Order: sequence, then C-alpha cells, then structure tokens
Amino acid sequence: MKWEGNRESDNVEDRRGNDSDGGGGGGFGGRSIGLGTIAIALVASYFFGISPTTVLSLLSGGPVSQPQSQQAPAPNHSNQPEDRQTKFVKTVLADTEDVWTQIFSANGKTYPPPKLVLFSGATPTACGTGQTASGPFYCPGDRKVYIDLSFYKLMQQRFHVSGEFAQAYVIAHEVGHHVQNLMGIMDKVNNAERQMSKAQVNAMSVRMELQADCLAGVWAFHANQARGILEQGDVEGALNAATAIGDDALQKQEQGYVVPDSFTHGTSAQRVRWFKQGVSTGEVKSCNTFEVKAL
Repeated sequence: MKWEGNRESDNVEDRRGNDSDGGGGGGFGGRSIGLGTIAIALVASYFFGISPTTVLSLLSGGPVSQPQSQQAPAPNHSNQPEDRQTKFVKTVLADTEDVWTQIFSANGKTYPPPKLVLFSGATPTACGTGQTASGPFYCPGDRKVYIDLSFYKLMQQRFHVSGEFAQAYVIAHEVGHHVQNLMGIMDKVNNAERQMSKAQVNAMSVRMELQADCLAGVWAFHANQARGILEQGDVEGALNAATAIGDDALQKQEQGYVVPDSFTHGTSAQRVRWFKQGVSTGEVKSCNTFEVKAL
C-alpha cells in the first residue's frame, strides 16, 4: 500500500500511557460480564464491532442502551514516539477524511470526521469502558473510533492476516460505522431492534456490518483513484482479512460448528462480497444491504 508522504490527520487522540485501568469507566452500559466472556466473545466471535456496548447487549439479548456520557482522559502526546505504525494510522484516517468529505460534499452535505483514539489496555468511552480484548470499535455516543495497535499483531499471529492495506481496511470499516451514524442508519436500526427477537437483532447486525465492509470498499475505490494507494496484492490481503473474520470461520475455529442464527457480522463469503461491491463500484448506493434479500 502506498501511503508514505501523504497527509496525516490531526484527529488522532493518543491515550497510550493514560489508560492502564480504564479510568473507572464503570463497565459496558452497566452490564456485569466477566472479562473472560469479553475476551472470548469479542476477540474470537465478534470481530470489528460497532461498539462493545452494542455487542455485549446483543450477547445478553437486550436492546442497545443509550450510551452513557463519560469523561475521557486528556490526550497524551508526549510519551509516544511518532513511529511508523502511528504515522500509518494517521495517514489512513486522513485519507478517509478526504474521501468522505468529497462524497458528502458532492451530495450537498458536510462530513464531520470522527476522532480516532489510540489506547492500550482499557479506556473510558461514551459507550462504556473500552477494552483491548474487544478489538477495534466505533462508539456512536462520542463519534470516536478506538483501537489498540496491538490488535494488528493479533491479526498476524492468530488469523495469519498481514499487509498494510488489510490494516487500513480495519480502520476504514470502523469509519464506515461513523458514516452510518451520520446518515441516521444507526438510529433507525437501533429503534427497529427494540421490537425484535434476538435472532432478528443478530440478522440486522449482520446487515449493518456488511454495509460497513462495503463502505470500506467505497473508500478504497476513491482513495486509489485520487492517490493511487493500491499495490499488487493489496485487495487480496483485505479479502483475506474479510474471509478470516467471517462469523462462520470464527465459529468453526472456536467450537467446530456454526450457528447461523448467532451470526452478527456475516459469513466470510458475505464479507468478501460486500467489500468487493464497494471497491469495484465506489458508490454508496451500491451498499444498501438492508434492501437486498440475499446477502
């Protein structure tokens, strides 16, 4: 992936070194769930979620509660060197800003970009305490993307997914959730879910996640057209990531069998299909996963 020398975003909040114990965030939406459950369910079975609150609510069968406002620690910019990975994250975020600003502007709208929070261990968010074990997530309550960069090592070691474009896909997917939030899709889905069974809620979550995969592809299409970021093998790397984190692949790995009604992110084939849909068309309207019958 060609990214060095491109613009870096100023919308990165570095909390590494400030958040070893989460700052007393008080858990996920008031629910008491053991850390073992979080580690197993979120890392193994629920990769790339909207937020820990949403996922844990789905696991317990309850509706998604409104995020609780919490005070985040002051950014820490002094203790962390500007290493290559930090620069990479800032550059990818800037690229999503440029793409989505252009797309929103073309439709007569303004794009307010999300903040991206780098943390280690745990950190308070408007959606509850964010944990490293939850993987990267987006919190609609504060419009921030959260990521512990050690997650990229997990991608390589556990799921054998490597390459910078695959890492960029992770960020672009979470920014896709931000786009959904700005478009009002999240509110509509959350309101609809309150009247649904757990299986129906899971099915709705799958459509939400697949749309975010497609929106990540839309970003890649426009970023490549504008700045030529893609190199040979990059798209294949992202597709490998999508394959590795399909609900069916993860469940087979963890328990040896799959339970389709429990899927919340989509199968490997579905995730690959919708990312390819976005990266091949570059059109937001092609990502309407809520209208199609067959995902």
